[in-house]
Amino acid sequence: MDFELPAEDDPRRVAVRRWLDEHPSPSDRELAEAGLVAPHWPRPWGLDADPEHQLIVDDELRRAGVRRPVNLIGIGWAGPTLLHAGTEQQKQRYLMPLLAGEEVWCQLFSEPGAGSDLAALSTRAVRDGDEWVVTGQKIWTSLAQHARFGILIARTGDSPAADGAPPGAVAGQSGQDQRGKHSGISYFVCPMDAPGITIRPIIEMTGAHTFNEVFLDQVRIPAENLVGEVGEGWALAKVTLSNERVTLSTGGALWGMGPTAGDLLDVVRAQGGLDDPLLRHRLVQLHVESELLRLIRLRTVSAAIRGEAPGPEASIRKVLADEHGQHVFGLAKDLAGAGGMLVDQGPLGAPVGVWHHGFLFSRALTVGGGTGEVQRNIIAERVLGLPHEPDVGTGGTEAAWARDRATAGQLGDQSVRH
Repeated sequence: MDFELPAEDDPRRVAVRRWLDEHPSPSDRELAEAGLVAPHWPRPWGLDADPEHQLIVDDELRRAGVRRPVNLIGIGWAGPTLLHAGTEQQKQRYLMPLLAGEEVWCQLFSEPGAGSDLAALSTRAVRDGDEWVVTGQKIWTSLAQHARFGILIARTGDSPAADGAPPGAVAGQSGQDQRGKHSGISYFVCPMDAPGITIRPIIEMTGAHTFNEVFLDQVRIPAENLVGEVGEGWALAKVTLSNERVTLSTGGALWGMGPTAGDLLDVVRAQGGLDDPLLRHRLVQLHVESELLRLIRLRTVSAAIRGEAPGPEASIRKVLADEHGQHVFGLAKDLAGAGGMLVDQGPLGAPVGVWHHGFLFSRALTVGGGTGEVQRNIIAERVLGLPHEPDVGTGGTEAAWARDRATAGQLGDQSVRH
């Protein structure tokens, strides 16, 4: 297992530094066109970079103080799916603005009656000439209020033959087998400014507005916005969700964003340290968890460099990372003492920063992107060899969804890529 990055004179490192010297304050578009936003993507959108090359790019950008564009769902989830199954026209239209952060994306997957059992979705798309007419409801849609486009899955029929079904055809009736439910789903790019779309905010206990309900009332989507083939959207949804899982388990304590355990330790050092042995012990535990996550990530990278087959590390890391994030913010709140009951008090009297918001938001970590229970089902089946949890009825359970996510996990761990 290799834990050290290549030397300072590595040609790949030198090339990135030379570009940064020529572009000391690069714009988001310049970063995207240089292939530095998603270096693992194929050219011309990336650099065809292997995992080690990706780490070098990350390291050099960090040293130069250069931040990539923020477009989590677009770059992390929508883009890889379009690369996998999009037409050349779709790639040319969407990928570069997406990489440059010029067009924000959202994900229109979850529904009030279809969360972990996503195959039970009821949103329908009916072909009408050169358009698809979509009606339904989505929920927990992050960034819908800012998004230019959304990746949407909807039921189009029981099989690919539904492409020729007349308007008003209804598919996906109860009692069909799981294969029928899955084959009746299609994947679309949905313009979020299309007539018939209504977005309603869901206010979190943080007081912020990240999530939304999205209502689609006879929304017309051009036929060329279909991604892949009719009825094959379930396979593409698994591509998206495999990327979602690894994206949410990297970087900072809030799904790859925000402070880390190291940041909290820096606060404690700056405030003169701690005398309380129990709090000191919890800080040690945070450091240990952080190191374990770092080493798991590096082990995955080393395996990829050696060409070894990917394993279930993405699910293992996500379980650890979600709970670790809650531990980071829980301890930060406890370090604030009685002041922790206030919104403007940080740990040990430090500026509040994101600590209070992070503490409230961290409750969502073990739910979003596949619950901890779903990830543990994957680990139980793929690592421990335990039998599948029995399904209930015809709609399946979280266990069935976990098996599909496990299948998606076979696409490989892409933790470095996002």
